Amino acid sequence: MTTFPPVPADLFRFTTTGDAELHTAVLRAFGLANEHLKTVLSLDDVQQRLREAGWSEPVTDDELTASLTSLRQWGLIDTAQQQYGLTKLGEAAYAGLKHALDTLTGSGSLQTATVDAIAARLDELSTPLDNQRTFTALMELEGHLSALRTNTTRFNADLQRLLRDEDTDLATFQDVKRTTITYLRDFIADLDARKQQIRDRINGIDAVALHERARNGAGLHQDENWLQNRAKAWESLRTWFHNVDELQDVSRKAIVQLLRVLDRISEQRKKPTNTAADFRALAKWFARTETEDEAHELFNAAFGLYSARHAHLAHADGELLPSAEAWHNTPPVPVSPQLRATGKQEHIGATGKVRNVDEVRRSRREQAEKERAELEYAWSQIQTDGAIRISTLTNLDHDTFHRLIDLVGRALGSDPDSTGTRSAGTSDGRMQINLRNARGWATMTTQKGTLSGPDYVIDVQSR
Repeated sequence: MTTFPPVPADLFRFTTTGDAELHTAVLRAFGLANEHLKTVLSLDDVQQRLREAGWSEPVTDDELTASLTSLRQWGLIDTAQQQYGLTKLGEAAYAGLKHALDTLTGSGSLQTATVDAIAARLDELSTPLDNQRTFTALMELEGHLSALRTNTTRFNADLQRLLRDEDTDLATFQDVKRTTITYLRDFIADLDARKQQIRDRINGIDAVALHERARNGAGLHQDENWLQNRAKAWESLRTWFHNVDELQDVSRKAIVQLLRVLDRISEQRKKPTNTAADFRALAKWFARTETEDEAHELFNAAFGLYSARHAHLAHADGELLPSAEAWHNTPPVPVSPQLRATGKQEHIGATGKVRNVDEVRRSRREQAEKERAELEYAWSQIQTDGAIRISTLTNLDHDTFHRLIDLVGRALGSDPDSTGTRSAGTSDGRMQINLRNARGWATMTTQKGTLSGPDYVIDVQSR
């Protein structure tokens, strides 16, 4: 089993002490100096670099010396002749600090431009190049892959938090989720167009020969570890685009979830209140009651569960029942449904007229026959003789088109099988659709407007 090597105990100790802010600023001062190729600093240099690192408060030489001493004790800096510099541990601590801050303050994204850049570098590497250009293109390819993986991971985490967050302002909440849906839809469409091209390029390149040329171009002729790292990075690239369908599935399910949340918000806005709000208000009223009698009165008013009104009812011949007989062993007493509503055992009123329902039956029968004919016509228009693209279904009326989109939505909400095909059926079991991933984009027009979306391959059959 592969495990991570242990992290030195004092690597991030500088962030847990009372002077953590000063220690962090000092470490950042050394890190910024390293980025400008200045590897050693004097005490005065550290004072100056502190201001560049964003530390605005005055620091005495004694305070700065104490901080440097602590960092040296933890192995993050070393000193020689009043000159200070970062150790290997110090460089690791500074890199970890930067990465942690980037993660806390940054947000992920699905960058179509990065996918395009990966495709462009693979196209370039599939053609003859000199060794130096091969090395440069390979490093650029690995950098793009690292950025894509990092941003995708962050975006997915942000997306899952967005799906769980319903406490923000509703207007802002709706705008953000609608924008996210559009963003996901565009990314999925672009990825569909690119992923197979990238897979073909990866499979068509001799990775071993490529890495050997790149190593020669970098002048690392004897560095076997470098070749091993390149092989791992290439396998990571192959695996990522081999499993990219999972990312598309997650994105599609997220779109469905976001649409459901927006529908729920819209429904809540239409209603002046909802069950959850009613129960919260009722709980507040119960909390304000001062006596048990008040609580019972509120309970009765809210739920209508008053004391029984049928306790006075008796059997037709009560003398036949022993007085000591348990109630659960005695025959039941009939109770009128009117007793709860009116407090009376029977409802006495005028006899109602018997309606002539022949006209109602005829109208309902004609309406049912008309709806059945419309349904049969719609299914005949949608049913296919095999797998076709959605874009080939033209001249559909709006109702038929609505039934087709409903079937496609049911299929997208289901899990794919081993071949990537999604299946779903109508509620009456009459029709079934098999749907596979789209190849391109389709635009369909009906009497009520135009809809654009992925050009899925579908097969609609009658059961």
